[in-house]
Amino acid sequence: MNKRSLAQNSILSLIAIALLGIYSCKQNPKTENTEETTAEVVAVEETKPDIKISLAQWSMHKMIFEEGVDPYTFAEKANKWGFDGLEYVSALYYKELQAANFSEEAMNNWVAKSKAESDKYGMTNLLIMVDGQGDIAVEDAAKRKEAVENHYKWVDAAAALGCHSIRVNLNGSMDPEVWTPSSVDGLTQLATYAKDKNINIIVENHGGPSSNAKMLAEVMDKVGMDNVGTLPDFGNFCIKREAGDYYSSKCVEEYDKYKGVEELMPYAKGVSCKSFDFDAEGNETTIDFERMLKIVEDAGFSGYVDVEYEGSELSEEEGILATKKLLERILE
Repeated sequence: MNKRSLAQNSILSLIAIALLGIYSCKQNPKTENTEETTAEVVAVEETKPDIKISLAQWSMHKMIFEEGVDPYTFAEKANKWGFDGLEYVSALYYKELQAANFSEEAMNNWVAKSKAESDKYGMTNLLIMVDGQGDIAVEDAAKRKEAVENHYKWVDAAAALGCHSIRVNLNGSMDPEVWTPSSVDGLTQLATYAKDKNINIIVENHGGPSSNAKMLAEVMDKVGMDNVGTLPDFGNFCIKREAGDYYSSKCVEEYDKYKGVEELMPYAKGVSCKSFDFDAEGNETTIDFERMLKIVEDAGFSGYVDVEYEGSELSEEEGILATKKLLERILE
């Protein structure tokens, strides 16, 4: 090859290399920008709360009380409906347990049967909602202590079942001046027992003074124990009823539910997504679920939020699935 040909080939090679470099730059933008974008995506993923959906067994209470459905099918049905977390309700088993006077043998049998079912269907046991075991916020100290000790067996059951909490009610006095110190004392006693079992004692806004979120938050602050918290419920904010009862008569005064959930979220170890009715688009008609879930997410909550359907227009199964679908749509 002569010198002229060699020079021409060299020039052509340089041009080809330059063109290749320009093409490569266009196809592969600066890695710095790519790394920055990736970091931003990772940061968003890391800060987004990890929220899962569980099923509160109360959603099945009509099936159990009115239709004779076996409460021990809870895990099976929840699994069929697409859940993986279970929140038990103690009262749904009282016919069996009261007949045995809540004996140690009866409680152990309840745990064994429930755990066998949850293991069979690969479910996670989260908490037990405990009712009817005495008033933890009653003014009389001896009665309060008795009520606290009545809850011990449920703390033990929750620990054996692998739950993280039991939900209790702060029933007792309706007088705020009496209710607050009584609640603090009762919760402190119970939480002290539960601490060694690695069980949380959580309180739902569930009628009477406990549905006044500001007052319940003050109780949380006064107790000041790591294993004491709340279970904010979207729908239980009636603070006064016609007959002065907790649950039955007509509600005549209600606490602002959105403000209430916001005030209780700093102490939350679970969230109860109460639902009643739905429109044609699948939205809950009495509670703004999107607004509620934004409050939950803004609080930085991670964990399970439960489906607790309590309506009458849909069947319980239909209501459960409608609530789950709505939660999934909003969370996605």
